[in-house]
Amino acid sequence: MTENRDRDRLIDELIAVGRDAVERGLVLASGGNLSARVAENSFVVTASGTWLDRLTRDDFVELTLDSDEAGAGSIGSKPSSEWKLHHRAYLARPDAQCVIHLHPRHAVVLASIGREIRLLTLDHAFYVGSIGLTPFYHNGSDELADTAAEQLRSHNCVVMQHHGCSVVGDSVEMTYRRALNLEDAAKATALALQLGDTGTTFPPEAFAEIHHA
Repeated sequence: MTENRDRDRLIDELIAVGRDAVERGLVLASGGNLSARVAENSFVVTASGTWLDRLTRDDFVELTLDSDEAGAGSIGSKPSSEWKLHHRAYLARPDAQCVIHLHPRHAVVLASIGREIRLLTLDHAFYVGSIGLTPFYHNGSDELADTAAEQLRSHNCVVMQHHGCSVVGDSVEMTYRRALNLEDAAKATALALQLGDTGTTFPPEAFAEIHHA
C-alpha cells in the first residue's frame, strides 16, 4: 500500500510539473516527457502523445530498467517515443530519482548556435552546476539517448542541440528547480550578449565554495 501511495504521489508531482512547464512556455503541444523512479529497477514515464498540461494518472507507463525494449516490462499504454532518454539516464545515474525532458527555447537556441550557457547568479551556480552538450540526433534514437546519458554521468543538465534538455535530480522538485534555472541561465546569457558582454560568469571561487563545502 505504501509503495502505491508513493507511486501516486510521484505521478501527482509530475502532473503538477507538466502543467507549470507548459504555462511557462518550456514545452509546446505534445513535446517533452517526464519520469520518476518508483522502485530500484523501474520508473514511470509519460505515455506517447500526451500533452504535459493535460496529464492524469492514467497517462503514465511503468517500465523496467532490465529491458531495452519499450514493449517488454511496460505496464499500461505505449510510453513516450523518448522513453530511451529516461531509461539510459537512470542506468547512467543510479542516484537519479527523476528525469525531466523539456524544450526550453533560450537554452536550445544558444546551444544550437554554439553559444555557451553561462551561470550568472547564485541560483544558477547552485542548482545547475554544470551543463553537458550533445549534437543533434533524431528523437527516439539510441544515439540521442546514449550521448545524453553519457553527459549526465558528469552533469545534472544536458542540452541537446536543435532539440531540448534533459535534467536529473534526487527528487521531482529538485529536478524541476534545475530545469527552471537552466532556462533562466540561458535567458540571462542571451541578455548579457545583447548588452555586449561575452565572458562574465558566476565568480569561480564562490562556485567552488558552493560545490565543495
